[in-house]
Amino acid sequence: MFLENKADKKLKQGWIEVITGSMFSGKTEELIRRIKRARFAKQKVELFKPSIDTRYADSEMVSHDKKAEEATPVVNSAEILLYVNSEDVDVVGIDEAQFFDDGLIEVCRTLANQGVRVILSGLDMDFLGRPFGPMPGLMAIAEYVTKVHAICVRCGNLASFSFRTIENDKQILLGETEAYEPLCRKCYHAATKN
Repeated sequence: MFLENKADKKLKQGWIEVITGSMFSGKTEELIRRIKRARFAKQKVELFKPSIDTRYADSEMVSHDKKAEEATPVVNSAEILLYVNSEDVDVVGIDEAQFFDDGLIEVCRTLANQGVRVILSGLDMDFLGRPFGPMPGLMAIAEYVTKVHAICVRCGNLASFSFRTIENDKQILLGETEAYEPLCRKCYHAATKN
């Protein structure tokens, strides 16, 4: 009897997945696709986004092609742990991870160690081509890293850079096609030399 009960218990194993790339590369769309598959498998899912991202909606993660999922907006990474009971949640999705503080790395490690699958999406680089927020640390501790690419709007090659088209030096500037365009390495370097 003891062996049967032990075998019947579901062993939860957690891990971290990072989806990254430039703007307009389909990061949020891929996150939403993975979340829908988890729900189809009857897994309990909790979604989060930074409260500063209000481009499309206050309490939804929305892809550029307008796919959307309800998400809890949070001010900082520590707040995520207040909402998640690892015994009741199988999957945590976090959108726009680059906007969070570096504490997000430890939050994700804690959740994964508690048996939660953590899926994050975020920009790997800012508009200057520098690593963005906690993303390098998240990629370092993740079991799976997926780099998605946009298409360069100038030459049609794969784009890895988010080029800012308007004058503004702030690292965080929420915007869409009016403020950013995806560029390949060659076109990005040509654009930043001007």
